[in-house]
Amino acid sequence: MLKLEIEDGQASLADPQFRADVLNGFTDRPRAIPARWFYDRRGSELFEAITELPEYYPTRTETAILRAEGGAIAAAVGHGRAVVEFGSGSSTKTPLLLRAVAPSAYVPIDISGDFLRESAANLAARFPGLPVLPIEGDFLKPIALPAGVSALPKLGFFPGSTIGNMAPAASVDLLRAMRASLGQSAMLLIGMDRVKSPEILVPAYDDAQGITAAFNLNLIERINRELAGTLPIDAFAHEARWNDARARIEMHLVARRDICFEIEGRPFEMAAGETIHTENSHKYGPRDARLLLRAGGWTPIAEWTDPDALFAVILAEAQAPRPAP
Repeated sequence: MLKLEIEDGQASLADPQFRADVLNGFTDRPRAIPARWFYDRRGSELFEAITELPEYYPTRTETAILRAEGGAIAAAVGHGRAVVEFGSGSSTKTPLLLRAVAPSAYVPIDISGDFLRESAANLAARFPGLPVLPIEGDFLKPIALPAGVSALPKLGFFPGSTIGNMAPAASVDLLRAMRASLGQSAMLLIGMDRVKSPEILVPAYDDAQGITAAFNLNLIERINRELAGTLPIDAFAHEARWNDARARIEMHLVARRDICFEIEGRPFEMAAGETIHTENSHKYGPRDARLLLRAGGWTPIAEWTDPDALFAVILAEAQAPRPAP
């Protein structure tokens, strides 16, 4: 439940889990805050701007795959499933899938409520007659789906390589949670970014226009706004790094100078050069992608990629439950 706080005569919403993650993140070493807290309304808008940048290849590449392979995806999935999209955002790729598979219902799930409702309304207007049933919630945990789709076969949709934002163990937990939410006979259509040259990867997360930097720094602004923070914005710089050993891009907020600040009255210090680790984006080769899905309770049955093999869209089906010993 969200807690209502009053400061300087204005009401603000502070999510208790956001508070806990931020306070723990600044206390722990190394410092880190989960990437999901990027996505307040402003963060969601900035991310949509990122997806249109020339350096950011994942969105346009995945969109091209969905457009080119819609017929093949529909043949593998069949018509009439309820499409459940995890982390729907603005649902920009969703119309391509909905037109291809002719679903019986569409259930978008997102943690950013205002953004979710706006995009759901826009999509409902584009697909009159299609039940659109948005759920505001954290899809990292099993989600209770609307009663109207409980008896329908379901297709989970998880585009954008969002799975890469989690460590592999957490990704397995998420895939299992999706399996639990979607139930028997479910399928999952998931986007996964491929391992490739750092010369392509790093600019995708550190664009020339500074939009990704603003997206990263918006986390500091959110802390200041929602948790009575006093962090100086100009004391932090955005940095993207390729970690070859872990096959991931890392985003950090680097302290430009020694700073002292408070969060809800608690004092903190950072020395120049220290960082807050704000996001990972793991990249998967074909074999590792299949192993990850199988560990999460899904059996890959089809895969589509672009001509340069930058990105993959994988279709998997739910594994049958293992019998009790």
